Amino acid sequence: MSDDHAAHGDSHYVKIWAYLLVFLIISFVGPMLEIQWLTLVTAFGIAGIKAYLVVVNFMHINAAPRFVTYAVTTTLVFMLLFFAGAAPDVMQSSGTNWIKPAWIEAERAYEAGEVSGGGHGEAAGHGDGHEEAAGAHH
Repeated sequence: MSDDHAAHGDSHYVKIWAYLLVFLIISFVGPMLEIQWLTLVTAFGIAGIKAYLVVVNFMHINAAPRFVTYAVTTTLVFMLLFFAGAAPDVMQSSGTNWIKPAWIEAERAYEAGEVSGGGHGEAAGHGDGHEEAAGAHH
């Protein structure tokens, strides 16, 4: 690593750090504009660019043996496949094989006007996910 550090010099690392800082600011400000496509670009696109800069410039994966690059790439591919396989089930707001958390149901009831009063917590029960059926008492 010292040979690689000497070849680049400190100014290279400071420049990469400055790029990362600029990307951090952009990814922080982007969602504040509340434009959906811009939020997605700043959240995922810039995160990918920052990850690439860190892996190549600070972790020096391009100087590692070829099998390390293959191992990292294979891991990322399997992680993305796992996400693609699980996302349709996890990201649905309805389903037959799982129960929505109590706070989601409480928000739905509050927005629908089924709960009156001062707060969301009235329909949520204890908030531990094990609420009793409507009308049941201790």
